[in-house]
Amino acid sequence: MRLSELYVHPLKSSRGNALESAAAGPRGLEHDREWLLVSPAGHFITGRTAPSLVRVVVEPGPSGARFTAPGREALAVEHASFKTPHDATVWKDLFSAWHGDAAADAWFTDYLGHPCRLLWLGKESQRAQKGGDGELSFADGYPYLLINRASLNELNAELAEPVTTRHFRANLVVDADFAWEEDEWKRVRVGEVEFEVTTPCSRCIFSTVDPELGARRADGEPMRTLLRTRALPEGICFGVNMRALNSGVVRVGDSVEVVESRFEF
Repeated sequence: MRLSELYVHPLKSSRGNALESAAAGPRGLEHDREWLLVSPAGHFITGRTAPSLVRVVVEPGPSGARFTAPGREALAVEHASFKTPHDATVWKDLFSAWHGDAAADAWFTDYLGHPCRLLWLGKESQRAQKGGDGELSFADGYPYLLINRASLNELNAELAEPVTTRHFRANLVVDADFAWEEDEWKRVRVGEVEFEVTTPCSRCIFSTVDPELGARRADGEPMRTLLRTRALPEGICFGVNMRALNSGVVRVGDSVEVVESRFEF
């Protein structure tokens, strides 16, 4: 079994950047979900309510980032401009991040059509992981999301119009032998890094957003089919959430080894 695709989403809900390798640590892949859009009150904004965010492309750098979107001139920001503490809320987590670039706020407000502010997570996150030690980025709840291409293939066999790995916004895509075998994993090693599989990843309306068009599919797929085929105690699930147990580099083509399963056979 191999790692076949690797992604970071530098802005929460932006287009995923396909990588050949990435530094992995307890907080997540380097540059993953380190930027966040919020309302003036600090409530997070994602593709669930603003589907056009999936068409924003982010080029992260050591001192800032460059944002592009259809019909807009590029926006460049520097970390040094983000020096004002600002409350941020991601689901039930309330924590502090950094704000400070009025031009960035105006750029995204114009693009989305409603007031918003751009926040930077900072070199150190003020948000703690669920049920574990360490920092967390602006991700929904866990630092890593893995999906299995065999499971995607089985899902697509049920759909009139197939979906891609990009619909599920994973960090790691693996080519396993069997569909849904990721449900049974407890610990996996990808190249240099070992991961604990924490929970199945519950899905929402965001998976119905076409990553190329930035709009929801009229047929409600793949959620309609997942509701019928993947209703688990944790929700309507596809993929698994994980946390890293050590730091290292992961690379496309790395061997993926199941270190421990949840069930003994």
